[in-house]
Amino acid sequence: MVTGRSSGLISLMVAETVVPGSTNPKSTVAGSALIGPGISMLFGFTTCGCAGCRGWACCGWVCGARAGAACDAGAAAAETARARAETRAADVRSMEAMIRVSRRSAAPSTLGPMRAITIERQGTPVLPNVAFVSNHPDPVAQTGEVVVRTEASALNHLDLWVGRGLPGIDIRYPAISGSDGAGVVEGVGQGVDPAWIGRRVLLNAAVPKPDPILPGARPAPADIHMIGEHGPGCLAERFTAPAANLVEIGDADPVAAAAFGLTHLTAWRMMVTQAGLRAGMCVLITGIGGGVALAALAIARHFGCETIVTSRHAWKLERARALGASHAVLDQGQDWSREVRQLTGRRGVDLCVDSVGKAIHGPCIKSLARGGTFATCGATTGPDATTDLTRIFWNQLRVVGSTMGDMREFREVVSLFRSGAISPTIDRVFAPSEGRDAFARLEAGEQFGKLVVDWRKA
Repeated sequence: MVTGRSSGLISLMVAETVVPGSTNPKSTVAGSALIGPGISMLFGFTTCGCAGCRGWACCGWVCGARAGAACDAGAAAAETARARAETRAADVRSMEAMIRVSRRSAAPSTLGPMRAITIERQGTPVLPNVAFVSNHPDPVAQTGEVVVRTEASALNHLDLWVGRGLPGIDIRYPAISGSDGAGVVEGVGQGVDPAWIGRRVLLNAAVPKPDPILPGARPAPADIHMIGEHGPGCLAERFTAPAANLVEIGDADPVAAAAFGLTHLTAWRMMVTQAGLRAGMCVLITGIGGGVALAALAIARHFGCETIVTSRHAWKLERARALGASHAVLDQGQDWSREVRQLTGRRGVDLCVDSVGKAIHGPCIKSLARGGTFATCGATTGPDATTDLTRIFWNQLRVVGSTMGDMREFREVVSLFRSGAISPTIDRVFAPSEGRDAFARLEAGEQFGKLVVDWRKA
């Protein structure tokens, strides 16, 4: 006798035969289970129908919980037909429950096309090569990774470098950039606790590579795999990341979280870890309006520091003053270090935070007080700056480089975000289909704060 059953989640076909000399019918069950959109798995098992057999010997692929159940073919008493039917129905319900668990913990593979903002090819300017696509393959979580359904992702200047090409880095186009992302975990890879599923998380895109010589050493740039640079990033409906690089953010606003991540981590490491920021210092922040500069302003104010900001745009200086900057200096190509020294009673600043690079390196060094620190995390105007070594050694100056940050630093600064002590500055929020507009604004340098893509928008 052949019977069928389908619940939408699992489909079964049962073929029942009677073994000569036995009162116990054998049932062969075959079917398929849907564990994800477009993902089905085939299975089968055989039971003799006796009291001790539940016929799961061939179903270890589900969870292994019932693998190897013994077959009591010699049971003296056969179950009644009603008992056999109830047993099979209970087994089907049990399998459906385990399939649901498997469905929750399985990493998506081909869930169907997803939307993404891609850089189709290398070139300068970047904008002509940016596209919004709706048929990009879904990512697959590898061992130790999770799949995150993106709620929001933010742009950084790094996205432009990905489009222009980076020396020594093999970027495969079309590329999905994006190193800032917040969202909900919807799948896990091998070795990851399924309890991650359903949690809202924020990404630290800097994935450290193991150091075989100095295990546990803080990563230098060469030891980092950067999500959104060395591989696919967050400017898509889904992204993958090591579970170890995620921090839970609970009910925090994902747009604000995505705007917070990388820039505040970069500024925190540069100022706190590398430069030893402390209350009462005077901090010079160049190029105000960019993500790292605004993060530096927020962190300096949190520490109770006096701040001086520079910009080529008067309107950005006004915005910075509204955010609490102590002083503002308009950069019109002059040696503005004299103005900085006037503002500090000719003493100079304790710390200069810079990501502009070549164009303003001279005034930065001249603005430092004796024993001051110049901290750099970027060079948007070029890396080959000319410096004054005499001033550096005579005034006992420190020059430190910094980039990204580790998970300890990430948790420290994210805790300040969660508590409301530090908040990101957001310039504009875009729908995914407006991705080209976001890149256009970034490339033109028109933003004051972070540019965020909200993937919850249709």
